[in-house]
Amino acid sequence: MTIVYLVRHGETQWNAQKRIQGQADSPLTEEGRIQAKQVAMRVKNLGITHLISSDLGRAVETAEILAQVLMLPVQTDKRLRELDMGILEGKCVSELTPEEDMIRRSPLSGTPDARIPNGESMQELANRLHDAIDDLRMLPDGSVPLLVCHGLALGCLIGTVMGLPAHAPRRIRLRNCSLSRIDYQAGEWLAEGWIVETAGDISHLESHSADEL
Repeated sequence: MTIVYLVRHGETQWNAQKRIQGQADSPLTEEGRIQAKQVAMRVKNLGITHLISSDLGRAVETAEILAQVLMLPVQTDKRLRELDMGILEGKCVSELTPEEDMIRRSPLSGTPDARIPNGESMQELANRLHDAIDDLRMLPDGSVPLLVCHGLALGCLIGTVMGLPAHAPRRIRLRNCSLSRIDYQAGEWLAEGWIVETAGDISHLESHSADEL
């Protein structure tokens, strides 16, 4: 069995402003850095052997905070990037026109092959994410990788692992620095393949204050 932990990056300035990020970027807020420290303390005793991040700045910044606790180098993989939101990147949700808001919702509403202009479809997102996690099975026996990724990307990954189509309406909320886990199971009780063990755990964010870090 292969165990893979999944962490969404910490809160960013654009998250706080409700601005669409996609593959554009903004730095972590102070709250985002605290969240990263909290999840680092949560995972420090889980035997993590590899720390792999999306190459977008907000994910790398989160991973570097984790790296200080885990004492591991940060590897990057551009396949872990967020959904490309095309022409909407950088715009505040509250300032979208009705047409732009309809375009924003289309990839998340169950419309097959929907894409924001100059962006990508959820199926394209799912394909590259599954390529990335399938490569993890080539790591040495006993490896326990942790991936630092993004909200829509992780929601898509977890949904497809559960057997949903990539374009299925979004039903999974993954907050900043939430912790999820997927396993590759080859045992006799379940069909071979990836399964979801945990999705969106934020207990570590609720049980610590900034003064404890």
